[in-house]
This record gives sequence, C-alpha cells and structure tokens, in this order.
Amino acid sequence: MTAERQTGGRGRRGRPWVSEAGNLYASLLLIDPAPMDRLGSLPLAVAVAVHQAVRGVLPLAAEPAEIKWPNDILIGRKKTCGILIEGEALPDGRYALVIGIGINIAVMPDNPMYPVTCLRQQGSMVSPDELFAHLYADMAEALGVWNRGKGVREITARWREFACGIGEKITVNLPDRSISGHFSGIDDNGLLMLETEDGRIMPIAAGDVFFR
Repeated sequence: MTAERQTGGRGRRGRPWVSEAGNLYASLLLIDPAPMDRLGSLPLAVAVAVHQAVRGVLPLAAEPAEIKWPNDILIGRKKTCGILIEGEALPDGRYALVIGIGINIAVMPDNPMYPVTCLRQQGSMVSPDELFAHLYADMAEALGVWNRGKGVREITARWREFACGIGEKITVNLPDRSISGHFSGIDDNGLLMLETEDGRIMPIAAGDVFFR
C-alpha cells in the first residue's frame, strides 16, 4: 500500500514524520512472518531491501548510501529514509506486522536531530511510482533470503557491508540515559554492540544513535 501524502505520519517513539506530496510512503502488512524468537532480525532484512532500492536509483556520482542502525538509510551521512515496524496480536492468535517506509524523494523536513537530504538533492529524478517498483522487487528478494529468519546470516552480512559507522565513536540515547563508546557492529539478532570506555561490550536493542 502506498500514499501520496500522510496527515498523521509518525516515526519511532511517536515522533512526527513529515509526509508531504512528492515522497514515497509505503506500508507492507505481514502475517506471522516468522516465529517470535526470529523476528528481531526482520528490521535488518527490511533495511537491506530499502537500501538496495535507494542505491539503485542514485546516480553514480551521488554520495554513498549507508544503513544507520537499526534501519535508517543515509546518503552522505544525511537521513533520507525512515522505517517503522509495529506489531499486534490478532484475535485468531496470529501476529500482524506493519512495516512503514518513508523515503524523501523531492521534499525533506527540517530536522533538528539529524542532517537530512532527499533523492532530488542527490541528483536522482526518480518518481514515487518508479521507486516503489524498485522497492517492491528488492523487498521480495530480501524477505526471500531472510526466509522467516532462517537466512539471518546472509542478511546480516549484507547489512554489515553497507553499515554506517562501524568502529566509530557514537552516543546512544536510551529512554533513561545516554551511553557513549565505539560501535562494534551488530550480532546476528540485530542488536547493536557498543564497546564502552571500560572495554565492555554492551548489547543494545533500541536507541537513537549519534555519531561523534
């Protein structure tokens, strides 16, 4: 499902997501996509698919497209895409997941938290419909490789290939505190591995990452 614009778009933790016409806003509904203990790696597969779609419409001279943990897509270290995955148990016992994807094509918001960009600014003249065609094909391929969580090793390998900032100093904002250290990568379940100043490796399941 796609929309030309949204009146109530939102990002993680209920933040507003600017949804003006000219960008791509797409949602994918999955029912029981994997056993619950394998769902943690699904955001990695989604990020790999969206990254591939974005990379496929950028001109060769564009700045590099990267994946910022857990699943933002950056171009030249500027955010161009956000992904939100929400789930809910159904009355019949099945589990539904909605994957919401917003990609800045022609319009970008003023965001005090992160630098932002759009595909137009990077020299791409793709339309929302054309980009959706790329996204549809790349999502089907990535979810096929993920294979209900059985293909997590291949997905994490692809994610790491285009990861932004591995080895760099970062700050992770958690709901109750901020932690700084070096980004050591991810484990096979998609957890961020943070090397703290005392040399410990701390796994983090959710948080906002800032490069220092």
